[in-house]
Amino acid sequence: MSSEKSYHLSQSNQDLPHMNFRSFVEALKEDGDLVEINEEIDPHLEVGAIIRKVCETNDKAPLFNNVKGAKDGLWRVLGAPASLRSNPSQKYGRIARHLGLLPTASMKDILDKMLSAAHANPIPPNVVPDGPVKENKLFGDEFDLSTLPAPFLHQADGGKYIQTYGMHIVQTPDNKWTNWSIARAMVHDKNHLTGLVIEPQHIWQIHQMWKKKGKDVPWALAFGVPPAAIMAASMPIPDGVTEAGYIGAMTGNALDVVKCETNDLYVPANAEIVLEGTLSITETGPEGPFGEMHGYVFPGDTHQWPKYKVNAITYRNGAILPVSNCGRVTDETHTLIGSLAAAEIRQLCQDAGLPITDAFAPFESQVTWVALKVDIKKLKTMNTTPEEFRKEIGDLIFYHKAGYTIHRLVLCGEDIDVYDLRDVLFAFTTRCRPNRDETFYEECRGFPLIPYMSHGTGSPTMGGKVVSDALMPSEYKGEQNWQQADFKHSYPTPLQESVNSRWTKAWGFTRMPL
Repeated sequence: MSSEKSYHLSQSNQDLPHMNFRSFVEALKEDGDLVEINEEIDPHLEVGAIIRKVCETNDKAPLFNNVKGAKDGLWRVLGAPASLRSNPSQKYGRIARHLGLLPTASMKDILDKMLSAAHANPIPPNVVPDGPVKENKLFGDEFDLSTLPAPFLHQADGGKYIQTYGMHIVQTPDNKWTNWSIARAMVHDKNHLTGLVIEPQHIWQIHQMWKKKGKDVPWALAFGVPPAAIMAASMPIPDGVTEAGYIGAMTGNALDVVKCETNDLYVPANAEIVLEGTLSITETGPEGPFGEMHGYVFPGDTHQWPKYKVNAITYRNGAILPVSNCGRVTDETHTLIGSLAAAEIRQLCQDAGLPITDAFAPFESQVTWVALKVDIKKLKTMNTTPEEFRKEIGDLIFYHKAGYTIHRLVLCGEDIDVYDLRDVLFAFTTRCRPNRDETFYEECRGFPLIPYMSHGTGSPTMGGKVVSDALMPSEYKGEQNWQQADFKHSYPTPLQESVNSRWTKAWGFTRMPL
């Protein structure tokens, strides 16, 4: 191994936890949000079992320092890198750390930060000659992917899923658009992966461009990238927008990138691990099944997807592979992919002049729903009907890439906190009359990973979507002609404060009211 390499530009910025994965791990440790496991742990199911239990209990992120089969610094594993914390005041703390926010940040704070660059001028990355990811280099026969300790995460999976929280890097043939994105991939053989390349995702769009030219796609896969970068890679930002510039605008810091060894792509200079190679336009291999974001594995559900050929591996000393073990709530497919789809939907609505103030994908819906909060005063000025408004919302979102993974939109009034599932369900179950207050969509593109699409009774790729209107008729006139029968809305504020002040100390109740 070579000696550790230092940064060459923006050193202080590049060391910040949201700009450096290694610093991010240290920040989790300082927060008391990390468990280091030094005993040998088997990547075959054992790593996955521990990560899954962490996700389902909102426990601390596990750092596996002694993965069975690790060799020459490849690799340690960090599990659940953006899952939830058990402390209610820091529920989203791990995600907040991805963006340089305080661990007490709310989901609204996080989504506001992610959208802060939507109309800002991009700050392009700094190109540097060297970086920590170049501390070790392997080429050709010097590595065998099939012997590296990639995790086998669920017992019904079709293989070892090395790629669950890395960032694919591809570029259009004219070099005008570089895309960073997340899509799963498994080990195929010693120097190939197979993985999803699904229409209309950006990696699919760029794959099609290279296919027209008759050339394989230059490709890299970077693991342990700056946390702010993985957030942007998880967000359905508009076609043609380069994530590196978006990250710069969002953080105020240009990201340091370094050229690959075997192609002309640039990768984060402080990434933990980078695989370099090509994405084939002709060769495919079996991929799946895999325990996915909606909480199911279908044994034997294997399909042909493109092969990625790996020509080189570069990596930091003591490299860490981040792993997201998808399944039932709550893991990174919910906290990032669902939440950031909702953020982009909010931006889409606001850019179209629609009166949407907030949007969130409730985790318990396996992020197939998005609840939209409507400014009813502005709604009144539109002089629209419920049927017209539902159609305007649905047509905008369900025919746009931002709404690809979402199958139900719930329209909510101003008294509903769309970030709280209890509120959303309260509105949905009491204000939305089934069928009459809903508009259904069967001609738009559907998300085939949802079980009722891929293994249900209809088309796996079309339709299955609905706008559910939980706005009461009075709200279309800018009014709410009711009071909620709860502590917050049915009692004067001074009385609420008086009760709260005596709740635990004077009376001995064990839990402070919400």
